[in-house]
Amino acid sequence: MTEAELLARHRAVLPNWLALYYQEPIEIVRAHGRHVTDSQGRTYLDFFAGILTNAIGYGIAEISDAVRSQLDTGVMHTSTLYLIRRQVELAERIAELSGIPDAKVFFTSSGTEANETALMLATQYRRSNQILALRNSYHGRAFATVGITGNRGWSATSLSPVRVSHVHGGYRYRGPFAGWSDADYIAACVQDLRDVLQTTTSGDVAALIAEPIQGVGGFNVPPDGLFAAFKEVLDEYGILLISDEVQTGWGRTGEHFWGIGAHGVTPDAMTFAKGLGNGLAIGGVVARGELMDCLTANSISTFGGNPLATAGAAATLDYLLDHDLQGNAAKLGDRLLAGLREIGARTDVVGDVRGKGLMIGIELVEPGGSDPSPATASAVLEHTRERGLLVGKGGLHNNVIRLAPPMTLTGEEAEQALDVLGESIAAVGKGHTGAG
Repeated sequence: MTEAELLARHRAVLPNWLALYYQEPIEIVRAHGRHVTDSQGRTYLDFFAGILTNAIGYGIAEISDAVRSQLDTGVMHTSTLYLIRRQVELAERIAELSGIPDAKVFFTSSGTEANETALMLATQYRRSNQILALRNSYHGRAFATVGITGNRGWSATSLSPVRVSHVHGGYRYRGPFAGWSDADYIAACVQDLRDVLQTTTSGDVAALIAEPIQGVGGFNVPPDGLFAAFKEVLDEYGILLISDEVQTGWGRTGEHFWGIGAHGVTPDAMTFAKGLGNGLAIGGVVARGELMDCLTANSISTFGGNPLATAGAAATLDYLLDHDLQGNAAKLGDRLLAGLREIGARTDVVGDVRGKGLMIGIELVEPGGSDPSPATASAVLEHTRERGLLVGKGGLHNNVIRLAPPMTLTGEEAEQALDVLGESIAAVGKGHTGAG
């Protein structure tokens, strides 16, 4: 069966709103290391890793062996109605790694479910349905998480079980504070937070939830210390801080194990998912024990923390720590940022290059200006695929190329990606300007 035939079947039975990359979508059938192969036999260097989920790469023996070992027991699933040894052991490690005092962990099957859980905990604990979120944020596709998402392109409905107020601070390249110094930017965002609290809330807000680096929103990086400054205000009101680490966790930003570490503050709760399972479905919340235990009704998780997922997650965490992949993300992230900024300086279609570690965004604009250019981003996406590189795309205006390769990336592969990106951006830039 050709990919075109599979695409026709896909469109016949799956929702129209289920996004697919590329004018001719591809089916990935094999993978190893940092490379994937499609059903037509074409191999690509993967620089998006299943939306940051295949954090260690493909075909990692230690992870595969751990999953096979669990499969050999015959126990793929039991539910949380029974003791799960691997779940307890993984929770103990995450609680310690979190730095949150008296931490407890609840496992889910996805980041969306993790954020839904965090919102339920916060609203119950504070007895308030008011939530603060950042403009241009993305927290998932369920009812409450869509309600707090600050990006119209991903807000499927205006209905919500929570009352949300959005504050500035996430998207620094655009907006009223663009171009300001770190100190002035933080001061302006803090003032905006105070103003929002005084004008659009009744003061007894449950929590502020924030991505330390906005993911779907285009890998936007706020100044270090912003959330520490926010927390000073939140503490005056007793408002909780939830750090959405679904994309920034597990050392991907290079300099810290959790993205919030760049701000020198300990949140009341963190949510996680994606990279922990290296492709297995696992997410969760780690929070102060008092907060986690505030629910008075019974609850379980049918699939969260199941024996198979926690076995793979434990092996993933072992591999990540044993091989200092956080250090590798820092080193190769610096190389990629430097190389991309050199590429950007040679063209007038790159407005901004930003990121930390192996979480990098390239904002594409109309030639010679700063107007967002989603068409340029789409063209770069196609050109990189043709040259054997898979990248992501996002941003408020859908004009940002997102780079998030597996954290086992090698220096040689980083240079290969830079070559492809340089060629692709140059080709698209020439098409815009009409140059020969």
